Amino acid sequence: MFIDSHAHLTDPKIICDFDRVRADYLNANVGLVIDVGCSLKSSVDVMGNADRYREIYFSAGCHPDVAGEVNDTAIEKLRELSRHPKCLAIGEIGLDYYYEGFDREVQKSAFIKQLDLAVTLDMPVIVHSRDAWQDTVNILKEYAPKLKKGFLMHCYSGSREIAEILLKLGAYFSFGGALTFKNSKKSEVVKALPMDRILVETDCPFMAPVPHRGKVNEPKYVPIVYEFLAGVYGVSVSQIESQIELNFNKFFNM
Repeated sequence: MFIDSHAHLTDPKIICDFDRVRADYLNANVGLVIDVGCSLKSSVDVMGNADRYREIYFSAGCHPDVAGEVNDTAIEKLRELSRHPKCLAIGEIGLDYYYEGFDREVQKSAFIKQLDLAVTLDMPVIVHSRDAWQDTVNILKEYAPKLKKGFLMHCYSGSREIAEILLKLGAYFSFGGALTFKNSKKSEVVKALPMDRILVETDCPFMAPVPHRGKVNEPKYVPIVYEFLAGVYGVSVSQIESQIELNFNKFFNM
């Protein structure tokens, strides 16, 4: 069985053809998907998918792009969503300084408030970080000892050196379609990480793997990433499958 540890199944590019998307990933032996919340609205929507479909679980959180909506009311709503039996984590949360116009302090405040919530709930965290590595590392150095269930660096795009710092803090790392891109240097990062800290994702509908790059990404493509990882580590796909399942169950306390 393949696992997609990070998907956005309520995205308009997916939901418009959801029955076909679901049938395709089930036929591809993708037996478990985490539908990830990235705003209050999407966190409610992904809970709905988890209620309807046996193989879908979800996480609840506010992406840094919507950091401004993270107030006390939002935190209480996330707390309420976290009580659902199929809510596995708080996320995706974090920092993103890629696009112009971001407010660094607002993002950091939203990240910290949601980390505090995860500590209170004793839940794992799914972390998004892009072009914000120093602040991300500084905050996680403070919170890692308090996050007893750990944290997952979703779609990890940082350097090998930063990965080694985060690894010592207890991080898990998830990789998706970008790992297969021709000019990607992620393989060198992966080689520096132990297999028992790795998860696999699509982040659909974004970043479809080669040979589907440029298309809408779907969970049915996650086996391609498994195959690529097997090549990086020099093991069989079945070995990667077994290890990812163990990692997933350990991290998400399944």
